[in-house]
Amino acid sequence: MTSTHALRRERLAALLPAHEVDAVLVTRDVNVRYLTGLASSNAAVLVTADGTATLATDSRYTETARRLCSDVEVLQERDVAASLVARSAGRTAVEAHHMSVADYFRLGGDLPRVSGLVESVRRVKDEEEIDLIRTACALTDQAFAEVLPRLRPGVTEREVARALETRMIELGADKPAFDSIVASGPNGSIPHHSPTDRPLRGGDLVTMDFGALYGGYHADMTRTVAIGEPAAWQRELYDLVRAAQRAGRHAVRPGALTHEVDAAARDLITAAGHGDCFGHGLGHGVGLEIHEVPFLAPPKPDSDAEHARLEDRVPVTVEPGVYLPGMGGVRIEDTLVTRDDGPELLTRTTKELLVL
Repeated sequence: MTSTHALRRERLAALLPAHEVDAVLVTRDVNVRYLTGLASSNAAVLVTADGTATLATDSRYTETARRLCSDVEVLQERDVAASLVARSAGRTAVEAHHMSVADYFRLGGDLPRVSGLVESVRRVKDEEEIDLIRTACALTDQAFAEVLPRLRPGVTEREVARALETRMIELGADKPAFDSIVASGPNGSIPHHSPTDRPLRGGDLVTMDFGALYGGYHADMTRTVAIGEPAAWQRELYDLVRAAQRAGRHAVRPGALTHEVDAAARDLITAAGHGDCFGHGLGHGVGLEIHEVPFLAPPKPDSDAEHARLEDRVPVTVEPGVYLPGMGGVRIEDTLVTRDDGPELLTRTTKELLVL
């Protein structure tokens, strides 16, 4: 993907004049990987306004860097940031949202600062990235389908989570995209519940939030199922969340403001009297990170409306939920990609309420 990485650096370089800098020192690991292809725990890349780049890493990664990043100069250094600052000319900015105060002053304390610049480039994915996310989602779907028959009374939350994660890896995932959530019965009222040894029981709703990591890219999917015939309140709650999720998905389109997409789902839940039980945002971007920009959420007073506008080829999740303390909850989540001709759904598992 060398040519792809060069194009990404060119997109970043094009933003530098507006910030009145001649180069940017990228030190955040995920951003270095995005711009060069090198995944490491100690690397930095200096990108100049003409798109040229110099990559610094230590001896653990030097050989890999020279093999993967043949179109950039590679330096072997332990202090990657200082080595690149020493070689830079003109005004060189640093990633203020990542660099510690101590490191900033160690480099001189007078460098220009930018925040979220590479992340703004990462928002719009190229087709190679979308292919990787699509594969991660397909592995997630398949693992769910194969583990679903194991869900029965007596099986614990922890056993379900382990089965999902093991099957994703067996199918070809690098590893789980994040620690899987399995929340049964009253635990379903906790949006980020950690699986326990609680056994599934008849009458439970069970929420499973999980995903595969493939080629460094993440999938994210949540499904809620019923163990035995659901009670009337459970089916009513599920139908509400399903309708809100459908409204949110249909609102995902280039040009839409992120808070408008959130409102398309949230307003239905609020109108049903459960607004206080949906406390998180509707969704988030996915890619090299499981949570990245943009975030689908109510507006903040200091938000940048243009920055919060969706564009073509932006993968996002849509995941409304209603959580009733002491009773349980429902969340339904898909990963999809904005497209000019309508959103592309990447997680394909049915959103009908499955009764096991």
